[in-house]
Amino acid sequence: MLEVENADLHYGAAQALRGVSLTARSGEITCVLGRNGVGKTSLMRAIVGHHPLTQGSVRLDGVAIDRKAAYDRARAGIAFVPQGREIFPLLTVRENLETGYAPLKSGERLIPDHVFELFPVLGDMLARRGGDLSGGQQQQLAIGRALVTRPKILVLDEPTEGIQPSIIKDIGRAIRYLRDSAGLAIVLVEQYLDFCRELADRVTIMDRGQVVHHGPAEDLDRADIRAHLTV
Repeated sequence: MLEVENADLHYGAAQALRGVSLTARSGEITCVLGRNGVGKTSLMRAIVGHHPLTQGSVRLDGVAIDRKAAYDRARAGIAFVPQGREIFPLLTVRENLETGYAPLKSGERLIPDHVFELFPVLGDMLARRGGDLSGGQQQQLAIGRALVTRPKILVLDEPTEGIQPSIIKDIGRAIRYLRDSAGLAIVLVEQYLDFCRELADRVTIMDRGQVVHHGPAEDLDRADIRAHLTV
């Protein structure tokens, strides 16, 4: 479904990605792991179109999209849940969800029922301002907003960061449902190793802007692989 091939990315003179390749398939969760500052977020920004590649390609269903703007990638089916959530604090929960209408045709501009089935608290708080929600509730709102766009690919950048354990479990159940029942391709950047171990089908390990390993989730139990994740 999604293929990144030989991606280089620069911020001025600094190179953040070096020849990175990644494949994410429908109905699978690909977890991207690595220490802080190794290029994980830069890879996500390259996938969703927030920063252009210096070299390499991004393809969706075999079609090159690396020169498309972020809004065109959203229309093509890529949804992004950024690190830090980035909800609109002064808009209500309903209004935040409705911002997901932007890439949709007018006849599709409805909030899908499964958003409230996965995150019932959002249905209870539709009139509350986004900024009044707890961090965990804001994370659920950010995921719900992404789902409103009817994505094929869901890209999540550290969705468990700063979230209480009970909501981490809810988010894990939602991600598993979206893989198993909706058949999405899911790319998950995460620092929480146990969360990845429970969910991932495949893992990609990054170090210093490069992919140093790609394989099944069971590889996380190997000592040589875990060495890339320890400080």
